[in-house]
Amino acid sequence: MVIRVLILCIENTCRSQIGEGFLKSLAGNRIEVHSAGLRKGFGVNPFAIEVMKEMGVNISSQSSKSVQDFLKQDFDFVITTCHQAREACPYFPGKTKMIHWDIEDPAGVVGSREEKLDAFRVARDKILEKVRLFLKENLA
Repeated sequence: MVIRVLILCIENTCRSQIGEGFLKSLAGNRIEVHSAGLRKGFGVNPFAIEVMKEMGVNISSQSSKSVQDFLKQDFDFVITTCHQAREACPYFPGKTKMIHWDIEDPAGVVGSREEKLDAFRVARDKILEKVRLFLKENLA
């Protein structure tokens, strides 16, 4: 049985994209994973792509999508990655289990290129930790 997962954030450009990339990479065909935003962003953030490449995960072919594209689909889990997504989407239609990961938005960091990359690395590493725990709990 394949577990269906949807990861939500605000614009589907950073955190949810990183989560999608890790779940695809680590779970293979045992999970069908999608990511979306409360509103559709303008593509995957280049810093997210860069820090995922550092981990050997290529998310450059992923694209920003809206949660509206998925409302008529059934998911086993919907994971929100920020308070805004959790507040705007406290439940999802169907028999979906809601999970919240509180990950600070690295796209909001102002500073040098290296400071921005560091913020994305922190978010990436937190998401990886959450993904590993999710897989341990749900694919055991």
